[in-house]
Amino acid sequence: MWTIIHKMGSPPWFFRFSGTLVRWLLPITIALLLVGAVWGLLVAPPDFRQGNSYRIIYIHVPAAVVALAGYYVMALAGAVSLIWRIKMADITMRAAAPVGAVLTAIALVTGAIWGKPTWGAWWVWDARITSMLILFFLYLGVVALFEAYENKTAAARACAVLSLVGTVNIPIIYKSVDWWYSLHQPASLKLTGESAIDSSMLYPLLLMILAFYCLFALTVLLNMRAELVWAHRESSWLKQLAGGA
Repeated sequence: MWTIIHKMGSPPWFFRFSGTLVRWLLPITIALLLVGAVWGLLVAPPDFRQGNSYRIIYIHVPAAVVALAGYYVMALAGAVSLIWRIKMADITMRAAAPVGAVLTAIALVTGAIWGKPTWGAWWVWDARITSMLILFFLYLGVVALFEAYENKTAAARACAVLSLVGTVNIPIIYKSVDWWYSLHQPASLKLTGESAIDSSMLYPLLLMILAFYCLFALTVLLNMRAELVWAHRESSWLKQLAGGA
């Protein structure tokens, strides 16, 4: 475990490794997004109650799921940064925060679009919507903290603490529809037990969730590589890699 952390903490090693991952992830992500979008938006049958308006689920749900998972990635990087003082963990936090914020914004906007025909309102202070809005502000808080400090070490420490404190919001989002009366329906996707979605609608949804996970990983890796290029633009190892390319 320590060997892996040590390797991941080496900018030259990570830059080379991430370049290989990006070359594989890019075509896989594009393929999954195309197949999932066509399957969900064009092939899957309409819902017997909501008709075709439910199809926004193929954007809304993957964005929300990956936004929640992405926060755990950022918080884990924050823990590694605080415990082991590894600079690559700081870069991971900085790279993941804007991606998570965008995904959360997509989830909020698509949820509002879906809510209008379903509830008759663009926005209500529903427990899940409100906790997702808090998640959006947490992501923005990490982005803002990195920019607010001139001392990047102090910025990383502050962001790590905020990331870890903010994890208490994630189980609240997951369980909000069970703990409080909510306009949101109970969870349709379940880790244990049978899902409440018919397989003809479930399979393209699972494919789109996988596609969004790949998109998140790809975007974060690209952000991290951009951060490394800027931070180490005068480093000999980067010039050697650029010369070799």
